[in-house]
Amino acid sequence: MSPNRLMHYMLPRKRAAEVEVVEGETENNISTNNANDVPVTPPIKKHHISTSDATDLTANSKAVTVGDNSSNYSSTSVIEPPIMALGGANLNDIDEDLHSRQLAVYGRETMRRLFASNILISGMQGLGAEIAKNLILAGVKSVTLHDEGVVEMWDLSSSFVFSENDVGKNRALASVQKLQELNNAVVISTLTTNLTKEQLSDFQAVVFTDITLEKALEYNDYCHNHQPPISFIKTEVRGLFGTVFCDFGPEFTVFDVDGEEPQTGIIASISNDNPALVSCVDDERLEFQDGDLVVFSEIQGMTELNDGKPRKIKSARPYSFTIEEDTTKFGTYVKGGIVTQVKQPKVLNFKPLKEALKDPGDFLLSDFSKFDRPPLLHIAFQALDRFICEVGRFPVAGSEEDARKLTTIAANINECLAEAKVEDINPKLLRHFTFGARAVLNPMAAMFGGIVGQEVVKACSGKFHPLFQFFYFDSVESLPAEPLEPSDFKPLNSRYDAQISVFGSKLQKKLEDAKVFIVGSGALGCEFLKNVALMGVSCGSQGKLTITDDDVIEKSNLSRQFLFRDWNIGQAKSTVAASAAASINPLLKIEALQNRVGPETESVFNDDFWENLTVVVNALDNVNARLYVDQRCLYFQKPLLESGTLGAKCNTQMVIPHLTENYGASRDPPEKQAPMCTVHSFPHNIDHCLTWARSEFEGLLEKTPAEVNAYLSNPSEYAMSMRNAGDAQAKDNLERILECLEREKCETFQDCVTWARLRFEDYFVNRVKQLTFTFPEDAATSTGAPFWSAPKRFPRPLLFSAADPSLLNFIMAASILRAETFGIPVPDWVKNPKLLADAVEKVMVPDFQPKEGVKIETDERATSISTVSTDDAAVINDLLFKLERCRNNLPPGFRMKPIQFEKDDDTNYHMDLIAGLANMRARNYSIPEVDKLKAKFIAGRIIPAIATSTAMATGLVCLELYKVLDGGHKVEDYRNTFANLALPLFSMAEPVPPKVIKHKDMSWTVWDRWILRGNPTLRELIQWLKDKGLNAYSISYGSCLLFNSMFPRHRERLDKKVVDVAREIAKAELPSYRSHLDVVVACEDDDDNDIDIPQISIYYG
Repeated sequence: MSPNRLMHYMLPRKRAAEVEVVEGETENNISTNNANDVPVTPPIKKHHISTSDATDLTANSKAVTVGDNSSNYSSTSVIEPPIMALGGANLNDIDEDLHSRQLAVYGRETMRRLFASNILISGMQGLGAEIAKNLILAGVKSVTLHDEGVVEMWDLSSSFVFSENDVGKNRALASVQKLQELNNAVVISTLTTNLTKEQLSDFQAVVFTDITLEKALEYNDYCHNHQPPISFIKTEVRGLFGTVFCDFGPEFTVFDVDGEEPQTGIIASISNDNPALVSCVDDERLEFQDGDLVVFSEIQGMTELNDGKPRKIKSARPYSFTIEEDTTKFGTYVKGGIVTQVKQPKVLNFKPLKEALKDPGDFLLSDFSKFDRPPLLHIAFQALDRFICEVGRFPVAGSEEDARKLTTIAANINECLAEAKVEDINPKLLRHFTFGARAVLNPMAAMFGGIVGQEVVKACSGKFHPLFQFFYFDSVESLPAEPLEPSDFKPLNSRYDAQISVFGSKLQKKLEDAKVFIVGSGALGCEFLKNVALMGVSCGSQGKLTITDDDVIEKSNLSRQFLFRDWNIGQAKSTVAASAAASINPLLKIEALQNRVGPETESVFNDDFWENLTVVVNALDNVNARLYVDQRCLYFQKPLLESGTLGAKCNTQMVIPHLTENYGASRDPPEKQAPMCTVHSFPHNIDHCLTWARSEFEGLLEKTPAEVNAYLSNPSEYAMSMRNAGDAQAKDNLERILECLEREKCETFQDCVTWARLRFEDYFVNRVKQLTFTFPEDAATSTGAPFWSAPKRFPRPLLFSAADPSLLNFIMAASILRAETFGIPVPDWVKNPKLLADAVEKVMVPDFQPKEGVKIETDERATSISTVSTDDAAVINDLLFKLERCRNNLPPGFRMKPIQFEKDDDTNYHMDLIAGLANMRARNYSIPEVDKLKAKFIAGRIIPAIATSTAMATGLVCLELYKVLDGGHKVEDYRNTFANLALPLFSMAEPVPPKVIKHKDMSWTVWDRWILRGNPTLRELIQWLKDKGLNAYSISYGSCLLFNSMFPRHRERLDKKVVDVAREIAKAELPSYRSHLDVVVACEDDDDNDIDIPQISIYYG
C-alpha cells in the first residue's frame, strides 16, 4: 500500500516510552484561562502518556487551556512536556502482543498511520464516549475531547465513563480518567470552551456528535477547504434514530477498498488466442470478478505474461477467465504460473455538507424494508435542528404539541425540496422521533460508536471504503408493542430517565427485573456487560445477571476487551468484567462464574437455572459452544441473542421461541482442509508450510517429550498398552521415544545446536532429495500425465550457510527450545551470530544417499502418513527391549519438559521456530515467504478482531433485547443483521420462521417439547400418542433402545415405568437435581407415513 497519496500523514517520531506527568483538575483551583494563556497545572492527577506524543502535542500547540465558568472544576487539562525522552525505542514500534488481533485486520502500515493521527471528538455524551473508546483502543496518537456542558443524571444511561459523582462536572473533564485507562500510549486532552474553526487545523479528523447545523456548516466548510483537507464527520443519535455524515475532502484516496487479501489462482493452461483464455486448477474456486486487474508470475513457456503488467479480466468463471491480451504470437504455455489480483486505489470526491444537504445522492441503506425511510429522516434531523433553534430546547417526550410543531417544520422543509420531495412525511414516525429526540440510548451509541470509530480509522489511514456520504438508521420496532400514555414518559429522577423518555417506565421495570445469562466474557461479553449495566438490565430487586467464562485475561485481550486493564493480566475474565460492570452501575445484580457451558457442567447450569432465565445472550468465540447453548435454549424455550465478529464484519441472529428458527437450523459449510499428502510432501502455498511447521513443532517439542514422560512414569504399563495396540502408531511412538533418549539425546547446549543443524539437513535437504529421487522432475502418473503438474511444485534442496541470518535464526530458536525440553541452561553466546555460527560449523553433517523403494503418500484421501507392516508386533517388542536398556542409563528421576505452543509471547522463540520451519520449506518449493507476524496469524489461527465491529454488534443485539424483554413483538419486528464496516455494508432482515410440521389438527415446530407427567409406563406413553393419531413403533433414550415393536421380548417391558426401563436397560444415571428424562419416539400415522414428532419429556418426580 503506497503512502504517497496520503499527503498529510507523517509517521510519529517516537512511541512506546512512557512517563507519568501531572495534569491539572482540582475543585479548589478554578481557572478561567483562555486558549492562548500559559497553562496552569496544579499537581493533582496523573496520567500515563507517551513522552514523544507529549512533546509533539506541545509543539503543535494542542495542549489547550480553556475556561468554563459554569463548572466548579478547573477546566485546565494540560499535559506538560517531558524533561527528556526515555529509552531508545524503535521509532515505529508496534506492540504486537497487544495489537495482534487488530494488526490482523489493518496491517502495519495502517497501524502506523493511526499512531500518527490526532483526533477531535466534540460532544461527550454517550455517543462521544463510545467513539473515543474505540479510537483509544485502536491506538491513535491523540484524542482531544470537547464539551462545554456538564454531566446530568440524564447522561448516566448512555455513557460508561460517568458516575453519579460526576454530575455537575464538565463532561470532557469527567471523561478523561476512565478513557485514559484504556490505553496509556494515547494522549488525551480536553477543550471546555467554545471551539473556533482555526483550532480544527491541529487534527487529521474531527467528529461532532452534538452541534447545530449552522455550526456544522461553518466547521465543515473550513475542513473541506483546508490544505490538506481535514476529515469531517457529523453524527447524532436521537432516541431510536441515528445519522452519520462524512466529508473527507475534495479528493480522498482509498488504498484498500475492502481489506480482503488479494485473490490468487494456480494456472493450469493459457491459450494462444485473442482474447486469451486462462484456466486454473480446480483446487479452489476463483473469486475474481469482471474488471479486476491481475498480474502473472512463474509461467513457463508463455513468459511474456511474467512482465508484471496488470491485465484486465473478462468473463470470470469459477475456474477460468479471459484477459484482454492477444497471445497468438506469444510462446506456447508449458506449465506453472500464479495469477494474483492487483488492488487499485480509488479516489473519492466528497461534497461539503452545504451541497450534500441539498443533493444527498444515494443514501447508504441498512434495511430494504425501509428503503423510503432515509429521505424522510434526512428531513427529520433538519427539522429537529430548526425546532431547537426556534424553541431553545429539545422536544419533550410525550408532548403532542411538540410533535405537531416538529411535523409542521418537516412539512415546510419538504415543500421546498421540489423534485426530492417526500410523498408521505409519516407523522406517526415523526411523533416517535420527536418524543425520543433528547435521549441518547446506550445501544444506539454503541452501534454508532462502532460505525463512526471505523470511519475515523478510514479517514486517518485510507484503509477501507468510507461511508459516502449520508447514513440514516432507525429501530422504531424496539418500542413497546403496546401504545404508551404520555404519563409513561415522565422522568423519575433516576439514571434511566433518558431511556424512560423513549420506552416508558413499564419496560424499564421489565429490564430491571430480567434474569439474564451472558455466556462469555471476552470482547463481546465486555461490551454486553457495559450495555446492560447502562440500560439497567438486571438492576432491580428481582433481577439477576449471570456471566460465565473459564478463560483468564491475556495481554492481547486489552486492545478490544475494554473492561480489562494491564494489571488484570492472569485474572479470571468473568470476575474482573463483573466487577467493572458493577462500577458502571452499582445497582447491577451480577454473579460471575468460571465454568465452561457444556454437558459436563449441567450440575451447575441445571434445569432450575435454565427455567428461571428470561433471556440468554451468547458472547462466544466457537461454533460448538454456540450449538450447545442453542440446544439448551430450544429445550427450555428461552430467547437466545446470538452475535459474532470477524475483523470488520459482524452478524447478529435472534433466536426467539416459536417465532424464529434456531441457531443450529442452518450451518456454514466446513472449512476445506488441505490433504495430508499436500501438507507433508506437496505444499503449494504458505498456509500448507505453516500447517506442517506447527505440526512438527508440536510433535518434536510437546508430543514426543510427553510420550517420553508417559513411558518413564510407568514403563511396564506403557509397554503393555503399546503391545496391546500393536499398530503403526504404537511403533511410531516407540521409535520417537527411543530416538529422543538415545540417538538424539542432548546433554549439553552444543548437543542441542547439533540436533538443530541435523534437523535442518533432514527437513530441507535429505527429505527433498528423497522426494525428487522417488519422483524425478520428468516423472509421469499412471495415466501418463506429468506428475509435477499444477498445483504441485517441484522442490529443490537448500544449501546451509551460517552467513544467512534466517538460517542462523532457525538454528538458534530450535536449539534453545530443544534445550528447554531437556532442562539444559541456555548460554548467552547463542544470541551472538558469530559464536553461534562457530558452534554450527563444529557439527559433522553426514552425506545422504536417497533410497530405492521408499513409499511417499500421494493419495489425497489418506488421513495418515504412517505405513502399516505385517511385523509391527515383532518390531514393537524389539523397540521396547532397546528402550528398557536405554532407560537404565538415564539419571534417576529424569523427565523431559514438554512445550505447549503459545503464540502470544514474542520472547519464547515458539513463533521464531515455526516461522523458520515454514519459510525454509517455502524456500524449498519456491513459495513466497512471510514475516513472523503473518506466520503468527496463520499458524496461531488468530481471529482478526477490532473494537468497532464488536461495539456495533452488541449495540444491535441490545436494540433487540428491548423487544425480547417487552415480550409482545411479532417475528416481523425482529432483525438479524450482517454488516461489513470495511465496505461499508449493512444488511438487516427479518429472522426466518421455524419449519412447521402438521398432523391432523395439530402442528408443531422445533421449539415444541411434549410433556407427559405422572411417571407413566411404556404402554401409557404409547396409548397417549395413539390418542393423537400417532402409532409409536420405537422408543429410545440417548443411544439405547427402550422399546421396538419388532422385538417380541420388548413387549414384556410395556407395563414397566419408562424411567425404570431407562435405568435398567440404558443404565441411566439420573441426577438428583432432575425430575424428568427425555425420550425420542419414532411414529407413523395410520397410513404408515413417518411423522417427525417433538422430543417427549417424561416426568417421574
